[in-house]
Amino acid sequence: MLVHFFMIPDPSRKYRAFPPVSLPDRQWPSRTLTHAPIWCSVDLRDGNQALAVPMNVSQKLELFDALVRCGFKEIEVGFPAASNTEFAFMRRLIEDGRIPSDVTVQVLVQAREDLIQRTVESLKGVNKAIIHLYNSTSPAQRRIVFGLEKPQIVEMARKGTRWIKERLPVLPGSDIRMEYSPESFSATEVEFSVEICQAVMDEWGPTPEHKIILNLPDTVEVAMPNVYADQIEWFCRHIKGRDSAIISVHTHNDRGTGTAATELALLAGADRVEGTLFGNGERTGNLDIVTVALNLYMHGIAPGLDFSNMSALRQVYERCTGMHVPPRQPYAGELVFTAFSGSHQDAIRKGLVEWQGKGEDAIWDIPYLTIDPSDLGREYREVIRVNSQSGKGGVAYLLESEFGIELPKDLQREFGPLANNAVDSLGREVSGTELKAMFWKEYVEQRHPLALRHFHADGVDGIFRCRASLERGGESLGVTGEGNGPIAAFVNALTTVGIPAFEVVDYRQAALGSGTEASAISFIQIRTNDGRLVWGAGVNTHIQLASIEGVVSALNRAGRSS
Repeated sequence: MLVHFFMIPDPSRKYRAFPPVSLPDRQWPSRTLTHAPIWCSVDLRDGNQALAVPMNVSQKLELFDALVRCGFKEIEVGFPAASNTEFAFMRRLIEDGRIPSDVTVQVLVQAREDLIQRTVESLKGVNKAIIHLYNSTSPAQRRIVFGLEKPQIVEMARKGTRWIKERLPVLPGSDIRMEYSPESFSATEVEFSVEICQAVMDEWGPTPEHKIILNLPDTVEVAMPNVYADQIEWFCRHIKGRDSAIISVHTHNDRGTGTAATELALLAGADRVEGTLFGNGERTGNLDIVTVALNLYMHGIAPGLDFSNMSALRQVYERCTGMHVPPRQPYAGELVFTAFSGSHQDAIRKGLVEWQGKGEDAIWDIPYLTIDPSDLGREYREVIRVNSQSGKGGVAYLLESEFGIELPKDLQREFGPLANNAVDSLGREVSGTELKAMFWKEYVEQRHPLALRHFHADGVDGIFRCRASLERGGESLGVTGEGNGPIAAFVNALTTVGIPAFEVVDYRQAALGSGTEASAISFIQIRTNDGRLVWGAGVNTHIQLASIEGVVSALNRAGRSS
């Protein structure tokens, strides 16, 4: 029997929209972010539990050290009561003295007395720690998971808080802070969220000097991010003792709007953000802290986190978690600073030239690049890469940035389509080295039907005379000529052996490298007797010979295309 699965024509028969929060005088839409929040990495807990193969202790230690190097001052290191590995990791951090004095470790625990007892035992000897208590509060969780009414859920949170508070004396000398999460806050009635958080605050007794963290998670995205922002602002307005609480957010990405939800929540009054590197987490993932931090950075706000060596951080993350950072992941992906489109490449290239000419204090304003790749340890040569979608701008940029070959604009227009056709036939991206080889084959190595064997010129009173020997179709040719320069003399000489008349209309030259063995490259454009404009190129350690070889290259290409 076949079973058919398909989307129903009227989804309102099965699903319902999440009810909005009544907040007609909401303030968050008119606010602007001016500073970074408190950051808390949950890579070692939320991120770890989302892995098919959880990290072992050595992997967790390596990632912990990487998070410290990034500048995280609060790091949720695990759920010590969940397993021996989690407990052992907490003890290893403390006993080996691996926690810097300015870093607070955070441990997660449910509102169960036996789990709280084990968690407190794991913290003996710690300098600073946050005990993160949670229980779920949404109507579905209350009905399906717990089978309890609101007062019983509130009492569960009260008891958990009390059990933690009663055990603090066994941690003398430790600075212990409390965090409470009404898990599934995003799907909970805002009035009940305030009620249960107020009960926890009353039990714990925070002050403006010793604040409690109230973490309001978007555990499952059930609405648009503006609704979550309304929930946060409503909560901040109605909680008593707001100056004794740090409002934290922990967003997930079920609807693909975790970043937006976090940024709007910060506008709505949140002080703190929990998330993971590159968004690793259950289902569609946690908030990507890298994205939010660098979104602030690109607006001129110091994020308080250092991602100067993004590639190295990505390697540690991938090695420890077994996950892969997608190539188009904001800021961190391999291809996010890469343009293949010809028009994009041209705009980026011109923008970089303009910006580099303005000096160190110039404001970054480059088309298609919201942030300077070098700030993240990336290189400009990564920005423009060439495939079949690329144009003359990308081709010119690679040749210039990797080999110092600056093509004249008209030559860019001529070589660009030729290179594009060659790349298209390969069906893949090409490297700068491959692109240079294409240029050499098309221009520099054009030695048929004419090949230069010898050239000499000298001048007196502005008149140059040249002698040259060439090979044409296996036949040796000796020619002489004169003109107002070596190139003009060579052009004159060629007319004596039946080469159709032509005119040199453009001549450029540049050095390739430096030192006594450096080569020169010449770019020669000719106009044939039938009016066609054709480029040639020559390379030689002698500047004069490079220009003569450029003329021969142009003639050979003109004959090939006639």
